[in-house]
Amino acid sequence: MRIADYRRHFPSVGEIVLKLNLSWSLFFPACSTPVWQLEGVLRVLTNDGFKVFPVENQTVVTHPWKGAYLNKWLPIFEKYGVKFIPLPNVEWIEYKPKSQLLALDKLFKTKILVPTLFIGRGILHLATLKTHGHTKITCAIKNSFGGLIPKYRHHAHKNIHEVLVDLLQIQREIHPGVFAVVDGTVMGDGAGPRTMTPREGNILIAGADQVAVDSVATRIMGFNPMDIEYLRIAHEKGLGCADISQIDVVGDLDPAKIDFKFKVKRSPVIFFDQLLRGKPVVDRVLFNSPMFKLAVLASNVYHDYIWYPTIGRIRMRRFFKTNWGRLWLKYPYGKYPEDTKLNEWNPY
Repeated sequence: MRIADYRRHFPSVGEIVLKLNLSWSLFFPACSTPVWQLEGVLRVLTNDGFKVFPVENQTVVTHPWKGAYLNKWLPIFEKYGVKFIPLPNVEWIEYKPKSQLLALDKLFKTKILVPTLFIGRGILHLATLKTHGHTKITCAIKNSFGGLIPKYRHHAHKNIHEVLVDLLQIQREIHPGVFAVVDGTVMGDGAGPRTMTPREGNILIAGADQVAVDSVATRIMGFNPMDIEYLRIAHEKGLGCADISQIDVVGDLDPAKIDFKFKVKRSPVIFFDQLLRGKPVVDRVLFNSPMFKLAVLASNVYHDYIWYPTIGRIRMRRFFKTNWGRLWLKYPYGKYPEDTKLNEWNPY
């Protein structure tokens, strides 16, 4: 963070929202913010005098309190004296973007809501370096997807690249500073963002230009940043730099010399989502009616009760034999909180 001169990007900011990444309530390597990434960043921010607000949202398949417990975040929050804030429990207000949007306003056909907690505060994204069946990669920019759109953001998948560019513009309007620290100590290859193959990368990426951060991550995975639609659009709109040759990389990471040759795959859940979503009748019946609960149930059964105890367990067993796996085992879970109630609401 200091090599990237992070404080320069928060010149008049005393409060920072720390946006974690929870792709699965269960622990799986490279899937969600690892505990050492959280501790390292919190140590720097608190030592430098910032007031920190760690947050995470809820999806139809994740629960922030369960995820915070199973990913061992809770003792770290206690150690550094910060309070974890699930975003369903904060106030959301209507926001009228100053920029012309590509998809977000048309997609939901209603007002755009943002957490009041975000407005006027800096934000620091704790992303992980991994693949994604919808966007090929998921990194710093997509981490805002879990902060600026409420629980029902799965509807944005059919216009995901345009939505990510819209969110990048909104972030620039509501935050006086934006920064990201990407953890690639253990990376996720394959059918991301959950059913992946963990690979040791021993890499950290940090920066204020979210497009540049994602582009460096994309390049070392083995992809061309300009082939990632949201990065190309953001670059063309002047929202950041996706041209690796024009990105100033300091430290001992040379993106031109690293190629992990990742392969993007799709889990059955993402495959059927892409197959069915966008077809008017199916979209209305399956994704916009109570029948969607069946799709959520199918996702939970597949991920939590079929893949995780079988293939996932084998891959985690291998992970626990690595240095990072042994480090993870040393961290405690802490005590599961007594009050884990989340506000149930449908903003749309």
